[in-house]
Amino acid sequence: MRYADGPTTSTETSVAAPPARVWELVTDIGLPARLSPELQRATWLDGATAPALGARFEGLNTHPLLGEWRTHSYVVELVEERAFAWAVTAPDARFGDERPDPDRPLATWRFDLSPEPGGGTLLRHSARIGPARSGVSLMIDRAPDHEEEIVAGRLEQLRTNMGATLQGIKSLVEGPA
Repeated sequence: MRYADGPTTSTETSVAAPPARVWELVTDIGLPARLSPELQRATWLDGATAPALGARFEGLNTHPLLGEWRTHSYVVELVEERAFAWAVTAPDARFGDERPDPDRPLATWRFDLSPEPGGGTLLRHSARIGPARSGVSLMIDRAPDHEEEIVAGRLEQLRTNMGATLQGIKSLVEGPA
């Protein structure tokens, strides 16, 4: 699996709540910072206060190998109680791309919600890395002969972090009131 292929990873869980309740949490851009070890905070930009197509938010991230960096994300899909997706860019050209372009993101993330029998929700979290350069590109630059291992390792990290986010959402929704 090579970076240029736009590799993806995903995980899912069933949540004992209707999509409307789960939607409130997946569209709260600050929530993953409470649940994931990599995203430290997220804040809306340009006066936005809630998701809307084209709305932007800034994320502050940290990773043991890459240090700290910020991103600008653009909401690229928003279907009430069904899908929330955002394209991630590097506003400071940290990874070697000349300017942020949501049509050529360093990653695309999404939540998909599907109603389940009995009033629950199947919640899926997925990510696609590339095509723009990212921290993964920097690691590949240092060890090009290990590209497939680097990509596979990063996808596993992302999947683990997404799993933590989903379990956190599930606990918040299903936990004591």
